[in-house]
Amino acid sequence: MIVRIVKMTFQPEKTHDFLASFNKNKEAIRSFDGCERLELLQEKGKANVYFTYSWWRGEEYLEAYRQSDLFKGVWQLTKTFFAAKPEAWSLEKRLEL
Repeated sequence: MIVRIVKMTFQPEKTHDFLASFNKNKEAIRSFDGCERLELLQEKGKANVYFTYSWWRGEEYLEAYRQSDLFKGVWQLTKTFFAAKPEAWSLEKRLEL
């Protein structure tokens, strides 16, 4: 299991645009082959900082998503809203209680 965490800081006036885009695409992302779970989190006290957490069956599924037209289209638009360079981590799940 791969957990992908992406931190995104948006221009405050573009946050609404990001949320509209995310809401439009969230079901397609979640139903992409290999995606087990998708969450959108907002940093407490920071209206323009968001994190996506997505769970993937394996690295090959995440990579297939990252090479897909869906990802390329969503990411191309999302990049126009950033106020800072995004940060991303791919983690291997080791334990769940």
